[in-house]
Amino acid sequence: MWCYRGGSISTEPRINDRIRVPEVRLVGPSGEQVGIVPLAKALELAQEYDLDLVEVAASARPPVCKLMDYGKFKYESAMKAREARKNQAHTVIKEMKLRPKIDPHDYDTKKGHVVRFLKQGDKVKITIMFRGREQSRPELGYRLLQRLAEDVQDLGFVESNPKQDGRNMIMVLGPHKKKTEAMAEARQAQEARKAERQGRTAASPQEAPAEEPAEEPAEA
Repeated sequence: MWCYRGGSISTEPRINDRIRVPEVRLVGPSGEQVGIVPLAKALELAQEYDLDLVEVAASARPPVCKLMDYGKFKYESAMKAREARKNQAHTVIKEMKLRPKIDPHDYDTKKGHVVRFLKQGDKVKITIMFRGREQSRPELGYRLLQRLAEDVQDLGFVESNPKQDGRNMIMVLGPHKKKTEAMAEARQAQEARKAERQGRTAASPQEAPAEEPAEEPAEA
């Protein structure tokens, strides 16, 4: 009885002498179709070009192989994957909690945080917390959420309308900008500030030596 003993299964393609088929459909270094050739002939061509024979479609009949620099191919693929992960955008849901009878100063502060989150391309979950007798006045929370949505409508929209959730009322705001756009704009702004600082440093005048006053011509 066969039993799997563990270990990782290689996902890398077979190359050169690891390819075990009588013939392959060969693709040249520039992508040109060579045709179906014996494996020995494909390996011979790989040696002539000083390249590797790489199996790129193992399920085809016969398998498709390409002549390439496999080491360079792996390196470039790793760099592309790294860059893709670096630029990958994950939308985050931020949360902001308010009281229905919030004072104007606190409201402006909370609204500022919501504005910053939306500019960053993140969603914002707004939670109105009711306590005691406030629970009998849900309209206070509803009006507050409507006011906030109107104040930030240039940056975001109501993705989930206000709804009661136990003692709380919840609304979700979505950003107009995508996360990737917000990240790109943030990088551009950062680079612009850096260039401006470098420009100011380079343009700062050095102290020039004081010029001696010119002598007046003697009277005749």
